[in-house]
Amino acid sequence: MGNKVLIVDDMLFMRVTLKKMLEEVGFEVVAEAENGEDGIAKYKKFLPDIVTLDITMPEMNGIEALEEIKKINPDVKVVMISAMGQQPNVIKAVKLGAKGFIVKPFKIEKIKEAMLPLMEK
Repeated sequence: MGNKVLIVDDMLFMRVTLKKMLEEVGFEVVAEAENGEDGIAKYKKFLPDIVTLDITMPEMNGIEALEEIKKINPDVKVVMISAMGQQPNVIKAVKLGAKGFIVKPFKIEKIKEAMLPLMEK
């Protein structure tokens, strides 16, 4: 309980890499989605405790998906995934309720830093 994660990223390689790292530190990845719309549908289906959302995606970006997921569950824990130079979007996401962010390329230390505080013991 408390450690189920949904990964939302349009790049398969990023989803695979993040999933591997999250599982390494004790999270259970229950689903993956390739865009914001798919992410919202998977959120409703799997009701994970934590969602990682890439900011830049086709169809619906991470900021829009964050707003929609927060409407479904205001208490959901969301961690944004961003490339360098997306500071304004990261700030907006935090204002909308994101609990943290991870900058690409992923480093296990940064994953732990952002995700472990959200893990329920």
